Amino acid sequence: MNMHDPDPNRLPVVYEEWERLVREKLEDGPYYYVAGGAGGENTMNANLKALNQWKILPRMLRNVEDRDLSVSLFGKTYSFPVMHAPIGVQSIIHPEGEIGSALACADVGVPYIASSASTIPMEKIAESMGEADRWFQLYWSKDPDITASFLRRAEASGYSAIVVTLDTPMMAWREYDLKNVYLPFLAGEGVGNYFTDPAFNAKLDKSPKEDPQAAIMHWTQIFGNAGLTWEDIDFLKANTSLPIILKGILHPDDAKLALDHGVDGIIVSNHGGRQVDGAIGALEALPLVCEVIDGRIPVLMDSGIRRGADIIKAMALGASAVLIGRPLMYGLAVAGQQGVKEVMQNMIADLDITLGLTGEKAVQDLNTSILKKSVAE
Repeated sequence: MNMHDPDPNRLPVVYEEWERLVREKLEDGPYYYVAGGAGGENTMNANLKALNQWKILPRMLRNVEDRDLSVSLFGKTYSFPVMHAPIGVQSIIHPEGEIGSALACADVGVPYIASSASTIPMEKIAESMGEADRWFQLYWSKDPDITASFLRRAEASGYSAIVVTLDTPMMAWREYDLKNVYLPFLAGEGVGNYFTDPAFNAKLDKSPKEDPQAAIMHWTQIFGNAGLTWEDIDFLKANTSLPIILKGILHPDDAKLALDHGVDGIIVSNHGGRQVDGAIGALEALPLVCEVIDGRIPVLMDSGIRRGADIIKAMALGASAVLIGRPLMYGLAVAGQQGVKEVMQNMIADLDITLGLTGEKAVQDLNTSILKKSVAE
């Protein structure tokens, strides 16, 4: 390979090429499950539009020879301000599934957030990662025994924080999934944590191995929890000593309630546009939330991050770090562990270069002085 004859088999650098390859590789069911959004996908579009409305104002002659991408969160220092968003049922995308993604994160030095809806149980993911940083994402079950059990298992397996997803008390109206009659959980994908859970199995007449269909039907009864209120946060605090981070906060009043209830951090997110159609773009909500939080707890952000400039915009508007979702799934679909690693490394390299070209030396020092909001496009 040389400049005049690049390797035709090398993995893409251009994000849109990953998107194209994934569309070619995956059948409609899994493709739209990953790439699609709620309703008319207006929230997905709002995420990208919100990012594009903010423009970077670069500064010159600022000595950006040595740059620092590290961030400190919950008593730990991480080399980069990015982490792998919690994403379930990765087995529908590539045979390596969650293990491939977790190993890629361990290789790069980025925290992996394991989903409750993983096909591989949390203990096996933890075992594969060794001492590498990992958080656990909790889907708060209707059965409190299962929720408490998940928290105990995560803590015992070396996960260092709990990310509680609040925006999924029920499955959203996703038109492509309905059109394709596609819900992978009903085929036994994404239920690895449940089928290995003692509290879940205690409610079954037969083990999931003996009667998988009965186990899946029980899962449909306990997965979501639409009856939760802010008072239930105390239940989480009573069942784990790990930092509790609430994911799915968009409204400033909810940010205030999060503070009032003593959580350790929040993630501004609309689930990548997969839950509420017509919702506010995540980056649009970020400064509103950060104004209320006022630095008292870390505010992270996801939904729409695609390139290094997006990370800079989010951090300048107050995010302590960002979570990456779909781009890493596209990497997984195309090339397994190596694909996830490649997408992550590209994004970090892009961030480092763009940070320097912006005239800034450290991501932790980014602020709104380098941004200007353009007229709505």
